[in-house]
Amino acid sequence: MIPARYSASRFPGKLMQDLGGKSVIRRTYEATVNTKLFDDVFVVTDSQIIFDEITNHGGKALMSKKEHECGSDRIAEAVEHMDIDIVVNVQGDEPFTEVSSLKKLIEVFKDDVNKEIDLASLMVHISDWDEIKNPNTVKVIVDKNNFALYFSRSPIPYPRDETIDVKYHKHKGVYAFRKEALLDFYRLPMLTLEASEKIECIRYLEYSKKIKMVETDVQGVEIDTPEDLERAKKLWK
Repeated sequence: MIPARYSASRFPGKLMQDLGGKSVIRRTYEATVNTKLFDDVFVVTDSQIIFDEITNHGGKALMSKKEHECGSDRIAEAVEHMDIDIVVNVQGDEPFTEVSSLKKLIEVFKDDVNKEIDLASLMVHISDWDEIKNPNTVKVIVDKNNFALYFSRSPIPYPRDETIDVKYHKHKGVYAFRKEALLDFYRLPMLTLEASEKIECIRYLEYSKKIKMVETDVQGVEIDTPEDLERAKKLWK
């Protein structure tokens, strides 16, 4: 499932911007389909423009019936009555989505015989301090088994002792959920930490869900700003 809003707060209309002759959302949809990992791929949107963009080019799209606070809510509405076990959420602004990272996410559930993991997500090592400080970059810290402890727009952990060699990780907005966990998220109210940081996966932690983080070395480009789009165009070339 690829949740896709037209009116993104930081960069409205970004999913319809041109990237190498096709819109960003079409690039993301095609990249996801081309992984050949999924039984089905849908764009889930509240925008007729985005719906038409996908379906007019042979893709599959679903219209959201309700206004939603976040992509997970939008997906939960779409899958509530579908007969599925694992749902993968690929962000609409991730046109460089590739097979190796998604395959690692899916493997998490194949190995989880006791069904202890509610969802899995990706993280990538970052070392540039400007990126670490940037509030548009969501950071994640994990325990020794790579379960998420917390997500933040602030640098975490804070380098109080600069002699400690800390690895910083950026959270990439790609998730794989057990359907039950996703529907729980949809039904549970937002609490203060999520509301403060504006990071939806914090809701899972606040309700004691277990998030397995999977490290990938694929940076890609998430298109949050016009500057990101320019970087994406250069990378596409």
